[in-house]
Amino acid sequence: MTEPGLRERKKRRMYERVSEVAIGLFLEKGFDAVSVAEVAAAAEISKPTLFRYFPAKEDLVLYRIADHEDEAARVVAGVAEPVAALREHFLRGLEVGDPVTGLSDHRQVLAFHRLLYGTPALLARVYTYQQRAEDALAEVLGGGVDGRVAAAQIVAVQRVLAMENWRRVAGGEGVADVREDAVAAAERAFGALERAFPGLRLGK
Repeated sequence: MTEPGLRERKKRRMYERVSEVAIGLFLEKGFDAVSVAEVAAAAEISKPTLFRYFPAKEDLVLYRIADHEDEAARVVAGVAEPVAALREHFLRGLEVGDPVTGLSDHRQVLAFHRLLYGTPALLARVYTYQQRAEDALAEVLGGGVDGRVAAAQIVAVQRVLAMENWRRVAGGEGVADVREDAVAAAERAFGALERAFPGLRLGK
C-alpha cells in the first residue's frame, strides 16, 4: 500500500520539478526561443524521459494549472444549486487573491500569465484545457444539450471575469482597487447565469 503512494509522490515531484525548470527558462528567454532539448538538459533528464512526462512542449507550462481543469466540476458535485456554489467559490477566490480569478499581483503569477496569454501556442492549448473543463462540468450537470449549454456559459463567465481582473492588475492597478469592481462584476455575471438557467438543479 505504501509503495504505490511513494511512486506517485515521486512522479508528481518529477512533474513539478521539470515544469518549474521549463517555465523558468521560458520566462527568461521566451517560449519559442527554448527547445525541448534545452529544457531536458537543464532538468538533467533525457529528452525521451521528458516526453514521457510531457508529450508536448506546451504541456510543460500548462501543468501548472492542470489541477484546475476539473475544479468547476468538483465544486458543483453533490450540490443542489450549482451556479450558486460556483458563485460563492469564485467570490472566495477573489477574497483571497486566488490566481485563477485573475486578482493577484504576485510577481511570479503576473509573469506566468504574461507568458501564458502572450504566447500563441500556449493560448491555443489553453482553449483545449478550457474545453476539457467544460466537458467535465457538463457531465456533472447531467450532460445533454442543456448541460453542455450551461457548462459553456459558466466556463465563459469565469474566463471573462478572470481575464478582466488580470488585465487591470497587469496594467498596474492595485488588487485592492480592482477587488470591489471584480466582486460586483462576479455578482452580476453569476446572477445572470442563475436567471438564464432557473431549472438547473442537481439531484432533482
